[in-house]
Amino acid sequence: MRADRLVATLLLMQARGRVTAAELAEELEVSTATARRDLEALSTAGVPVYPQPGRGGGWSLVGGARTDLSGLTAAEAKALFLIAGPAASVAPQVKSALRKLVRALPQTFRAHAEAAAEATLIDTAGWGDDTKDRPVLVDVLQEAVVQQIRVRLTYQKRGRPPTGRTVDPWGLVDKDGIWYFLAGTEDGQRTFRIDRILGAALTGTPSTRPPDFELEKAWDSVVTKMEQRRSETAAIMLVPTRFLTVFQDMHGRHCTVLDTLQDHTRVELTAPRPFDIARNIAGWGNLITVESPQEVKDDLARIGAELVSQYRPASPADRAEP
Repeated sequence: MRADRLVATLLLMQARGRVTAAELAEELEVSTATARRDLEALSTAGVPVYPQPGRGGGWSLVGGARTDLSGLTAAEAKALFLIAGPAASVAPQVKSALRKLVRALPQTFRAHAEAAAEATLIDTAGWGDDTKDRPVLVDVLQEAVVQQIRVRLTYQKRGRPPTGRTVDPWGLVDKDGIWYFLAGTEDGQRTFRIDRILGAALTGTPSTRPPDFELEKAWDSVVTKMEQRRSETAAIMLVPTRFLTVFQDMHGRHCTVLDTLQDHTRVELTAPRPFDIARNIAGWGNLITVESPQEVKDDLARIGAELVSQYRPASPADRAEP
């Protein structure tokens, strides 16, 4: 049971006053049974949450109760908002609730609580990767963002030797289990994939950030540019409908359903180059039929010829002794 989901549940209840398990499930993208278990867990933990049966019922906080944050320590407040911040992307009501909770904090805690709430963004749309383990460096980088301290990174791009650079930490994004670090550099804003960061150390030097910086807007810009690069080639193909879900999971938002036939579904798959599409679908063999463009067909034919040449069993004549 995830602590961030429980906090999001509480914030939604504070914002709306009353929710049903079905409404909560839709907002947090979980099953109704999971939402109901979370509500029951809050009640068991002593949070004044109770169900109201019958038509128009739901779950409410007793007497419209509000969490009293005045007794939190600085560390507890920061931990709470690190958890609750990403949940604010679930619904606008949560953002409003967060602002109210910030005002309930002691004045000395507010700056770090606000920074913690804005330090991390969750983007659930996949890019075809499947890395779900939270990188160990996330905590270090979150601390840098919250404390506004410059970070010394050791970073390795694919196929290149590691390099070191000092950056201003601006925010982190969890994109469907793949973590990214947005930072300010001498060359402007840069995005680092965290699983390619070999090391990160706080320097003790205060960092700077543009006064109008908003993590959500900055990430939208990154996604737009990345999608443009990843979508320069579009191929139309037929995929067996029984495998459509698997195919969509593999390719994320780069796979768009166009129409459904009897046993196949016509989809559009995008990638930077025709060869990128060909190599990604070659393993499907003749299960997938590419309709266009011809460049993808040519690359598939070349890949197939290379595989046949390398792995075709030798004929009796080839094995015969001279």
